[in-house]
Amino acid sequence: MVTVKKPTETRVIQYDHAGGAEVLQTLSRPLPPPGPGEVTVEVISAGISHIDGFIRSGREGAWASEPFPRGTGSDFAGIVVDSDDRRFPRGSEVVGHVRSGAHATYLTVPVGALVRKPKGVTWETAGGLYLAGVTALDTLDQLHIASGDTVVISAAAGGVGSIEAQLARHRGATVIGTCGDRNFDYLRQLGIVPVKYGPGIADRIRAAAPQGVTAFIDNFGQDGQELAAELGVPASRYRSSADRRDLELKLLEKDPETVAHGTRQLEVLLALAEEHAFSLLISGFYPLSDVALAYADLDKLHSRGKVVLGTHPVSKYRYLKARDVADARA
Repeated sequence: MVTVKKPTETRVIQYDHAGGAEVLQTLSRPLPPPGPGEVTVEVISAGISHIDGFIRSGREGAWASEPFPRGTGSDFAGIVVDSDDRRFPRGSEVVGHVRSGAHATYLTVPVGALVRKPKGVTWETAGGLYLAGVTALDTLDQLHIASGDTVVISAAAGGVGSIEAQLARHRGATVIGTCGDRNFDYLRQLGIVPVKYGPGIADRIRAAAPQGVTAFIDNFGQDGQELAAELGVPASRYRSSADRRDLELKLLEKDPETVAHGTRQLEVLLALAEEHAFSLLISGFYPLSDVALAYADLDKLHSRGKVVLGTHPVSKYRYLKARDVADARA
């Protein structure tokens, strides 16, 4: 019988004061063994998000009293390596979420924050799905988006926006995505009608939706409420970037009700991903040790889909991105 050595240490990304990505440190820490209702997961992939950066920089006041040092990241996917729980025995491939600290090589986490990873969902998608995906799904649920709706979604090529747009279309809605020119082809491939940002946008939306707009989701945060009102969208069917921020912060709380809700929605999302109701474009994949570069990529505010970290990348070779070429020519 082969005895598998259980991990006792983990490498983590932490910071001990507010600041930019330069404050992030890679450190080795003791790994607590799983207690009742817990398992240890070897992390394969983990997502990053804008809210991580807002919290780290000190711009997010809701975390002002959170003690240092702090971990980073909430989304992860990996393999269970230590468990006495029948629901997730060793070797189980899982997707999960934590309040913070997902950017690590190993995590000891409650089983209530885990779901099984479907075989048809890639590690990159699974690791970057929780916060963006559940925020998108909760927003659509709150607005009761369904067949017959025409919904405008700003920043529709981003992580949250692209999931919202695809799932709204999957529900039968007509979706108009506002974006820059370079994202037109991407949105068209998803069945989304692209409309360019800038002066005259209301007229361009009306031309794309002659029967009118029934809902508006603003992920961009500039004049969305005024535009929605100009288009005749009821206030009850409008969601702002501030509403999105509140949703994300709520999903990072650790009370049992919130954790259970997030896990249920994550399970729904994984089922939808497996049936190809949406795809999550991974625009950047970085080794865990290059987390500062990953955040620098995200902070350019032009990423399509998600930027994701990997703990076991096959290669650290850097590929030149088409969007970086386009930016250099601009």
